[in-house]
Order: sequence, then C-alpha cells, then structure tokens
Amino acid sequence: MSLKIAVIGCGSIAKHRHLPEYAANKHVEITAVCDIVGERAEEAAAKYEAKAYTDYQEMLKQDDIDAVSVCLPNYLHAPVSVDALNAGKHVLCEKPMATSAEEADQMIEAAQRSGKKLMIGHNQRFVNSHQKARELIASGAVGKVYSFRTTFGHGGPEGWSADGKDSWFFKKDEAFIGAMGDLGVHKADLVRYLLQDEFVEVGAFVETSAKENADVDDNATLILKSEKGTIGTLAASWAYTAKEDNSTIIYGEKATLRLEDDPAYSLVVQYTNGETVKYELGAIQSNDEGGQTTTHVIDHFIDSIQNDTTPLIDGEEGKKSLAIILAALESVETKRIYSLEK
Repeated sequence: MSLKIAVIGCGSIAKHRHLPEYAANKHVEITAVCDIVGERAEEAAAKYEAKAYTDYQEMLKQDDIDAVSVCLPNYLHAPVSVDALNAGKHVLCEKPMATSAEEADQMIEAAQRSGKKLMIGHNQRFVNSHQKARELIASGAVGKVYSFRTTFGHGGPEGWSADGKDSWFFKKDEAFIGAMGDLGVHKADLVRYLLQDEFVEVGAFVETSAKENADVDDNATLILKSEKGTIGTLAASWAYTAKEDNSTIIYGEKATLRLEDDPAYSLVVQYTNGETVKYELGAIQSNDEGGQTTTHVIDHFIDSIQNDTTPLIDGEEGKKSLAIILAALESVETKRIYSLEK
C-alpha cells in the first residue's frame, strides 16, 4: 500500500530532508506540496511530480492525502498540525512542536480525537551512536550516571535557511525562540532518551550576542537536574562559527561516554579500569555536508502508520522535551531555578 504524502512549507528542511527522504521511501507517493511563496511550491511540485498549493487549508480538503509533514516557522506548527489532524491526516511536525504547553496539548488532543499519528521530528534519537549509548546506560555498563554535558551549535540559520539573513528564524513573533528552540530542544530530547530519566529542575542563561539582526537567543546554556539526581549542562548556539559541534558526554560511575566528540569515532567509551572502546558507527550527518539524507525520521513515521504503532517521538514525548525549553525561558525571566511540575 502506497501512502499519499503532502508537505506544508517548502523551505530548507523540506527541501533537504523531508522531500528527498519521502522520495526515497518505496511506500510513499508525494502527491501535494504547499508554500505561501508560489514559486517554491511550484519548484518542489515539478521536482516530485506533485500538485502545488499556496493555501494549506485548500490542500487539506483533498481526500487523496494520507499524511502531511509540517515544515513551517515555529509559531505555525501547532495550528497547522491541529488542522491537519482534524482533517484526518497523520502528521509529522518539525521541532519544537509548539510554542507553549497549551498548544502541545491541543495537538495531542487532536491526534487522540482523530485517531491519527502525531510524530515530532527529533532526529537525534535515530543516530547510531546515541542508540548504542542508550543501550550501554540501560544495561548498567556505565553504572550510575553522575553528570553530562551536551551541546549543539553551528554558525546559524542564515547559512542554511531558505531566506538566509532574512529568515523567520531570527524573528521572535515567528520563531518564538532562537537557538534554544532550533537546536536546544533536540538535545533536551536526546538526553531524556539516553538517560531514560526526566528532568525536574532547570536553570538557564540566554543571550543574543552574535546576531545583530535577531531578536531571539543565539546562545543559551541550561543547567538540568533529573529525577534520579543526575545534573548536567545543555548548550545551544548559533555562534559556533568555525565548526559545528553536536557532541554529548556522559560521566558515569564505571565509564565516560563520548558521543560525536571524536572526529574518527562516533562513540568512545572510556572505562574506569583503563579500557577504551571505540565504535565506528557512522558519524552524525551535519548541515555542512549537505544535510542529512538518512535521518530515519521519515521511514519511522511511515512505518508507524503502516503498522499502526506509536511513533518513538509522539506528542507526549515532544511535549516533555518542549517543557524543558519552556522552563529555561521561565528561569531566564524570573532569574530563578524553575521546577518542572510532576
């Protein structure tokens, strides 16, 4: 059975990730694309032999669409996802899923009501080194996890976004948050996944120091404490100008795990007994290399629809990762450590 797919928003993430990955999946037919910039929609439609729309509401009326990808500015994620779910389509939404907990709840409720899948595009969970590290931690090989540091930074969206320096990424009314929403939410999701633990307290410092044309954060550092008492830092930045950094280090009782930190080995495990194990698992793909072509996000989404399984990052999971970022904003505003509600 072939699933008929539509992509809403034909900017960079659709162009470099969603559309090529749908095209590479043999169970999928791209039937429609939508963008308020007509030329962008037409260009994608021509490339993938799909129908072009400039009005997503019009597109959602079509019966021949089974699922949609929402690849829009952050402030549109929730309303468009809700409309698509209400129209009876499965939804893969880019991250961060929403700009508030209320919006996230509306998306989760719409998915429950319609009986359709809702998945949030947190691709870090599918990286080989991350999956291996999660296994090692779960197996007890690392012992008690004491601490971690995780970071995601690059030179900024102007080198990546369809609109360059004029991108919505820099505009607070459209982006809601900057590097913390673009990159930080990925790492918040990753650390929850790796540790199989939830965070209960968040403190944050957020600055706009590198981008003159931005009214959102371009450097953010969070301090996190988990239910099990693990503390660590999460940094997100659009000011790592020389080289991208996408690394995570887990400090445990029996071992230290270095993920995406060594140029040759995607996972290096340093045991307290002096033994070091290096895994060549295929490095994380970066935007510098032309972007990811095998994030596994699309394949997992399609798989969950076909087999009627819950996506690895459903609405509830997306909401928990978003909650950490929302807590960081509260911490910045109040200049206090923010406690996440149980």
